[in-house]
Amino acid sequence: MKRRSFTRTLIHAAAGGTMLALSTVSVQAAQQGLSNRPIRIVVPFGAGGVADVTARVVAQQLSTQLGQPVVIENKPSAGGIVAADTVAKSAPDGHTLFLMSNGSAVTVGLFNQLPFDMVKDFTPVSTLGYFDIGVITDAKSPFKNLGELVGYAKANPGKLNLGSINVGSTQHLAAELFKTTAGIDAQIVPFNGTPAVVTALRGKQIDAAVEILTPIMGQINSKAVNLLAVTGEKRSPLLPEVPTAQESGVKGFVASSWNALAAPSKTPPAVIARLNQEITAAVNHPEVARKLRELNVQAQASTPEQAARLLQSEIKRWGDVIVQARIPKQ
Repeated sequence: MKRRSFTRTLIHAAAGGTMLALSTVSVQAAQQGLSNRPIRIVVPFGAGGVADVTARVVAQQLSTQLGQPVVIENKPSAGGIVAADTVAKSAPDGHTLFLMSNGSAVTVGLFNQLPFDMVKDFTPVSTLGYFDIGVITDAKSPFKNLGELVGYAKANPGKLNLGSINVGSTQHLAAELFKTTAGIDAQIVPFNGTPAVVTALRGKQIDAAVEILTPIMGQINSKAVNLLAVTGEKRSPLLPEVPTAQESGVKGFVASSWNALAAPSKTPPAVIARLNQEITAAVNHPEVARKLRELNVQAQASTPEQAARLLQSEIKRWGDVIVQARIPKQ
């Protein structure tokens, strides 16, 4: 009897050991290969802009969740090519991520040759947020809504001057899309940066401008400029009284900026899943959402599949705009 009891004890002990081993494996599987080494997010823009600040807000929360450093590395360049190439050639282990944006999609249509394939060499992990673009005029402009601006342009072909930042930027292409969807003949005047656009607008060198809202919220709030319409699918939560372009009669004029995080394409699916889980939790954190809202960014995470579909649709969308506008490739 004692021998049988001892044997049963051994069996139970072995089973318990097996369960403990399986439990340990499960924990390791949950960690999905992310070591305690720092995670690097490579940003294709300079420090201080809305994309950079968005990345930093999310990175801080990720660092808290993971208990390890999440650092930002700024690598600004034309088309974001340097930053993208850096990540595309990095080890696919989940420790180097690329801050992808609608600018990444635009780059595909703007350049004859890239050192990477934006679709094949990256796996989007999740979106971080969306931020609005708007059509603005000087506070003393005779145009008080988008319908009046479009009406003037149609009655006076070629006389309306629209400002934007440099050729090939999201704002410039949004202005081109505005011309096409509104069916107007207008001149697009590019400037080297938002301050120059605002100065030209207030100096009456241009009649209106297409610009991302974040850098001009100060002018909007102080009533120095009028925001005629936002170009997103819905009204901005921060400016609910401002109509969308579609509500203002320009059907099909929908354009917004977005940011996402992407990893090198050969990153294991389990690592992508873990990163998506952590990024989603970070983006959905109330404090992160609050900080992004202050930047006029609407925090919104996604699945990797949704982010990949967004990238591909944006590549086609802006590629068509570039072709239609006859913007020469670089």
